[in-house]
Amino acid sequence: MYKTFARPSRDLRNNYADVIRSLKEHNQILITNNGKGEAVLINAEDYADYEEYLHVRYVREKLDEAEARAANPSVKWLTHEEFFKNAREKL
Repeated sequence: MYKTFARPSRDLRNNYADVIRSLKEHNQILITNNGKGEAVLINAEDYADYEEYLHVRYVREKLDEAEARAANPSVKWLTHEEFFKNAREKL
């Protein structure tokens, strides 16, 4: 489970080693400036996992859209031959 810690922006400069150590422990750090949140830091591994999650979610959404269109009875399906014939004509 992630823990989120709020730290002022000056900690990035003054306590860099502590900030990095916390990130390596898979914690998140909310960077504040004058008491207001401005950014969130996460470690690179967690960021890669998040990017993968977003990609998978995007692909699932697109597959769901395609399945919904495929279920529509008014959609005309082309055979491979028809598709490639149309593509060649357009190119």
